[in-house]
Amino acid sequence: MMEWLIFLVIVAAVVAGVFWAKKHFRNEIDRAKRINRANKNQ
Repeated sequence: MMEWLIFLVIVAAVVAGVFWAKKHFRNEIDRAKRINRANKNQ
């Protein structure tokens, strides 16, 4: 039972981390994508 609880906590932490990262880093990711696209087009 304890392992299940630990597993749920880890999953919740990962999901929360992904949502936080998407919210905070979306602008950085968009900028990186634009730069990569510009480099490929040259």
